[in-house]
Amino acid sequence: MALNTCAHRKIVILRCVTPRLKYIAFLALSLFTFNVYAFEKQLNLQEAIQQTLKHNPELKIFNFKQTALTGREQTASLNPAYELELEAENFAGSGEFSAFDSAELTIALSSVIEMGDKRSARIGLVSNSRALLTAEKEVIALNLMAQVTEKYVEVLAAQQRVILADNALKLAQETLEIVSQRNRAGATPEAEVKRSKAVIAQANLTVQSERKRLEYLKLSLAAFWGENSVTFSEVQGDLFQFGNDSDFNTLFAKLEKNPAIQIYASEQRLKEAEIRLAKTEVNANIKWSVGVRRSQEANDTALVAGFSLPLFAEKRNSGAIASALAERDQVAIEKEATKLRFRNHLLRAYSNRKQAILTVNSLKQSVIPMLEDALEDTQDAYQKGRYGYLDYVSARQELLNARRTLIDAASAALIYGAEIEKLTNEALSL
Repeated sequence: MALNTCAHRKIVILRCVTPRLKYIAFLALSLFTFNVYAFEKQLNLQEAIQQTLKHNPELKIFNFKQTALTGREQTASLNPAYELELEAENFAGSGEFSAFDSAELTIALSSVIEMGDKRSARIGLVSNSRALLTAEKEVIALNLMAQVTEKYVEVLAAQQRVILADNALKLAQETLEIVSQRNRAGATPEAEVKRSKAVIAQANLTVQSERKRLEYLKLSLAAFWGENSVTFSEVQGDLFQFGNDSDFNTLFAKLEKNPAIQIYASEQRLKEAEIRLAKTEVNANIKWSVGVRRSQEANDTALVAGFSLPLFAEKRNSGAIASALAERDQVAIEKEATKLRFRNHLLRAYSNRKQAILTVNSLKQSVIPMLEDALEDTQDAYQKGRYGYLDYVSARQELLNARRTLIDAASAALIYGAEIEKLTNEALSL
């Protein structure tokens, strides 16, 4: 289509310019055409995944989360701060305390002695939070890869549907030629010619619709790596290459490799770190202070010192420990529930994929070849007047429907295969 458009523009311009400018116009248009096609390229699945992992915003936010954890780690590693206290007593009152002569001034330095290795527990909590964040990033990346693969397969199938729509248009045009020949020979009424022309018009609409859908799907695919326009002409791949199946039990055993399952181990370690931090709060911190006090009235100075220790800290923190223990045990139950849910998803994808592959093989090996032969025989019989128009059109439509079903089944098999790969975190063997 692009080639025809460019050629049409060349003809129009070359007719409008003087002979002296024809060469210049031709050269300019040739360069323009070259530049247009220089930007067209084929895209493969590996490139699509790499672009997504590099540019998708869902993954970029983890850089900021890592930076935030670095800040938390710096804060967690700090020792308790020192405080400077300044206190003045017995001044600006009444009687002998109305002046500053009877005042007492105290300057002291205070801080906290952390008990129970709280600093190490805080750092451990942040470290385990970092491990959990890495696991979460792996889960997001795996989900994105699966989504990109599914969209890629949809584009691949849409390309085949465009080809099928073009073929359907050609078949409709061939039908019109045959019907017109019979009409001119007086063997078929004018109504069949009109019906054939209507079929061509519908086939043209289908071609336009499939091409629009293909452009939309290509743009949806490019959106995964943040592009607002499509920079590739088509995607590469074999819609009918499915790889080999493993048995279901082997695939189920590989569920443990799924980052969405492994993340529970990281989450459980984080909960253990929270329990450890909660238990350190049982050991109450000791607040101390030391300083100098001066009496203006006696003109003397003296040292002051003190400490404070909260009472019954163990009882006051028992609720936090119980809560942390319950959250840790909850993680183990959630892991088993997720494995059960994933097993059901795996079973569904496994069964549907096998059925889709069975459908593809049946259509390719027996159904479509028979329908192609049937159409050829029906067309020959129609030209000889043994079959009617409806028989001819029905044979053609049955073949087109079978080819459309073939594309749908093949794309379904690849999409279910991508789901299996996501669940097992392992590619299906070829």
